[in-house]
Amino acid sequence: MEIAGDEIQSQAMDHHGLVAAVCRDLGLQEKLDAKLGAPDARRVVSAGTAVVAMILNGLGFTNRRLYLTAQFFANKPVEKLLGPGVRAEALTAHTLGQALDEIAAYGSSALFAEVAFEIAHSEGLLHRHAHLDSTSFSVHGQYDQGDEAQVIELRHGHSKDHRPDLKQVVLSLVVNGPSAMPLWMEVLDGNSSDKTSFHQSIARVEQFQRQVDLETPFKWIADSALYSQDKLLARNDYEWLTRVPETLTAAKALVQTPDEQIAWIDQPKGCRIADFESDYGGVEQRWLLVYSEQAYRREKATLERKLAQHDEQLGKALWHLGHQVFGCEADATKALQAMRKKYPLFVIDARVEPIAKHTRRGRPLAGAARLITGYRVVSEYRRDEPALARQLNAKGRFILATNLLDQQAYPNEAMLADYKDQQHAERGFRFLKDPWFMVDSIFLKSPRRIEALMMVMTFCLLVYNLAQYRLRETLKAQNETLPNQLNTPVQNPTMRWIFQLLEGISIVRIVIDPSQGLVKEIITNFSALRQKIVRFFGDTACRIYGLIPEKPANVLRM
Repeated sequence: MEIAGDEIQSQAMDHHGLVAAVCRDLGLQEKLDAKLGAPDARRVVSAGTAVVAMILNGLGFTNRRLYLTAQFFANKPVEKLLGPGVRAEALTAHTLGQALDEIAAYGSSALFAEVAFEIAHSEGLLHRHAHLDSTSFSVHGQYDQGDEAQVIELRHGHSKDHRPDLKQVVLSLVVNGPSAMPLWMEVLDGNSSDKTSFHQSIARVEQFQRQVDLETPFKWIADSALYSQDKLLARNDYEWLTRVPETLTAAKALVQTPDEQIAWIDQPKGCRIADFESDYGGVEQRWLLVYSEQAYRREKATLERKLAQHDEQLGKALWHLGHQVFGCEADATKALQAMRKKYPLFVIDARVEPIAKHTRRGRPLAGAARLITGYRVVSEYRRDEPALARQLNAKGRFILATNLLDQQAYPNEAMLADYKDQQHAERGFRFLKDPWFMVDSIFLKSPRRIEALMMVMTFCLLVYNLAQYRLRETLKAQNETLPNQLNTPVQNPTMRWIFQLLEGISIVRIVIDPSQGLVKEIITNFSALRQKIVRFFGDTACRIYGLIPEKPANVLRM
């Protein structure tokens, strides 16, 4: 086998050309550079180009750290992806850090919102439904907070990563419409509470909408953290749909109501709904009780496992309690009450008995009195069937609430469908936390750069979701399909799968005339299916992959 010399080089195109094409079609680099100001003429890589490079890295699914970006691009056709004159060696840690600093100086949330709203407006993707959610990202190491008042604080808080030992930041995200396009991102202190931050985020988004003259208000959709008497219901000046916390007495009573007392309306896929009126917090609103057969089976199985565990634990605990000697009756009663509180789904029938003994040595005299030396608990237990029935009634159920009172304008079925779309935000967080994504933990040197990086990560989600939405809409419009993982024709493939289908596409560069710097480029491993996929993404993608030649015979100058 012959080893190729420097006159033949191979570069990995894979799916990166699609990502670059979407960024280019959206004008992402130009929009960012226009906001951040003209770069120094001596600068090879502008901030906008650096962001696109980080997006390509993030959507490369290679788990390469940002400081290895130059290494990531070492075997890629960089100029095709990022533009003429850009080389892999120019994408240094300093270059990327400088871009992150410029983003932080401008304001990460403001910059993202300005660009995202502009894209959504120009692409016709603005929708009335805004889904709000948040998640936490763990951070490692020590960080210099500095003296800047607006810098986020890395703190311990409720960790959705299940890492309470680590400090964290919280990302608040708003996604919009069927494309699940992120419109707003905000990085918050690590100990931020959704019950407060959700309302603050909504207020800031509405203020931004007024600044850019967007007249159509959003309908805000969020989980139960939005529902609060002192904030949401006290204000009640925008349209909202949220889940009612089952910690409320009225909500707990409703979800435990027996089936025969509810006028259920059957829905597809084993769901049922029933509507109620409520004036909780002094605000007239609609409550929709929802039942899911699938959720019921899952939650019932979980409850049965929990009962079996508690049954065994309680039996052992009561045995030990029965062999414990208490100094007074009050102590024994207190221990028994604690046991009942710990196992609320069991009835503990018990009594406290005194322990009487003869205190003198030897055989006691006839009629000698016994002295009480302690107390013990005698008990037996059984499952609390009425309490279990109430618990089972609540399984598979939840309550939605809205301040839109007109059922004809906003039917119950639409309420349920809109809330189910809340999974768009949740899927976005799963995407950002994918271990093959850009980072699995935040490692940058300062909170300012962390905040800027979170903006770049959200742009990755924006590009991914829009690419997926465009492809699916194109397939439907053209009545076309692509094979899924089972080789079944579908019209809703994921971009993750499309990226895998394009894996292995390479560009081979052959030096024809070194003296004149003439190079011929040939794209390889470019099957008919892969060409079909690229064509669905339009002319920009076709040019990057060579389906629309830029120069005759693909002969270029070095």
